[in-house]
Amino acid sequence: MSSKKLDRRLVSLTAPASLEAEQYQALRLKLESLQRSRGVRVIAITSPGVKDGKSVTAINLAGALAHGSHARVLLIEADLRRPSVARYLEIAGEKALGLADIVLDSQRTLGDAIVGAGSHEFDVVLAGQTTAPIHEIFRSPRLEALLREAREQYDYVVLDTPPLGPVSDCALLARWVDGVLLVVAAHRTSRRLLEDALNLLEGASVLGIVFNGDDRRFVKYRRYSYRSYFSAGKAAQSWHVTNTAGQ
Repeated sequence: MSSKKLDRRLVSLTAPASLEAEQYQALRLKLESLQRSRGVRVIAITSPGVKDGKSVTAINLAGALAHGSHARVLLIEADLRRPSVARYLEIAGEKALGLADIVLDSQRTLGDAIVGAGSHEFDVVLAGQTTAPIHEIFRSPRLEALLREAREQYDYVVLDTPPLGPVSDCALLARWVDGVLLVVAAHRTSRRLLEDALNLLEGASVLGIVFNGDDRRFVKYRRYSYRSYFSAGKAAQSWHVTNTAGQ
């Protein structure tokens, strides 16, 4: 699928030289530093509520990490309730095995579910068919084993997970990832909703906040009052990403 036909919000894929895409490159630099200093490789992307931009952010981040580098990058669609990655990337994934399928079938390997992202430089595992209660899938030791397999095969594993407000899926996954990025819709996500989301992630390694859809392009990252909700041990970073409102 040509990049020109993709959703224009996927700036890392459609317009990698744009100002918007550069925000993801800045985030990439932060994560590369965290990988060197703390071994961060498996990253969950979530948000306090719906339509904060977490799926678009996850795809853009995977594209930024893979673009122009030798890094092996895997994007896993772990939002089993409202999958959207196949639609965004124009992947015909109706018959493809996905995450749910390989968790529920111990004879399957990670490789059985990997599909290419067209001309883009990262691999994808789609959500798959959920034939068991989702909370059972996320509590399964089999999921931990698959994420361990992904860690061994890839330099970065990006998981697009459900929002924290409606369901507990990301909180369950958080114990098996190296860190969580929280996507906040600028000018829309309330501080109370953000505080509730952080409480749900108590004990998880919150790497920082991605401020999504902020039209104040040159504002300094650390001027946001949301930072006051972080203790010194919970997170010390926030990032600013523009023009990517969506799921």
